[in-house]
Amino acid sequence: MSIYDRDWYTKTVPDRVDTSAKTKPSHKSSLVRTRASSARAAVPPSVWSRVIGALQQLLVLLKGLPLAYNRDLQEDKAALFDAFDTVEGCLGIAAPLVSQTKLRREVLAARIEDGFLDATTLMESLISRGVPMRTAHEAVGVLVKKAEGARGRLADLPVADFEAVAPGAGAAVRGSLGVANAIAAFRSYGSTAPVEVATQLTAWQERLS
Repeated sequence: MSIYDRDWYTKTVPDRVDTSAKTKPSHKSSLVRTRASSARAAVPPSVWSRVIGALQQLLVLLKGLPLAYNRDLQEDKAALFDAFDTVEGCLGIAAPLVSQTKLRREVLAARIEDGFLDATTLMESLISRGVPMRTAHEAVGVLVKKAEGARGRLADLPVADFEAVAPGAGAAVRGSLGVANAIAAFRSYGSTAPVEVATQLTAWQERLS
């Protein structure tokens, strides 16, 4: 989805990999021209279908290959070479795209608290206090509906609403809300917890150095 309002778009793509209209900076998209085709394809989703299609063609070809009749393998060249060129083009654009794309952190910070990204964290907070998951799930749904009706966030609801779900712990449960608290609540290996992200960054930097 592209958002054309300048106040909403959250990243700036480097010009060297951008082929969109310069009059619409919020509509920047990363495109690659493959050697096998003059058509431009968006990277990566649209290109993946092309490579996956080539893989399926090769798999069907090999599955139906008669014993000792390898002449049929001459049919693999178009799919194989096209897939190679496409992947090579994607890899060539991936490095500058990742290294030079700039996030508009001020826009992200201003908008990220909108919506209900912390609804799951709220449910997990209730579960950690002994509320059965089915009950917690239903309760969070009720609270989200109230917040939507008030055109606000979960954190804008009064403590009394949380007390009704977790008697004696309403204030604590409400205090678990917010994107920062939601991120900090993650602890499992491979999650988006800040510690886990830092660990992965360090590991990959060492591996790629």
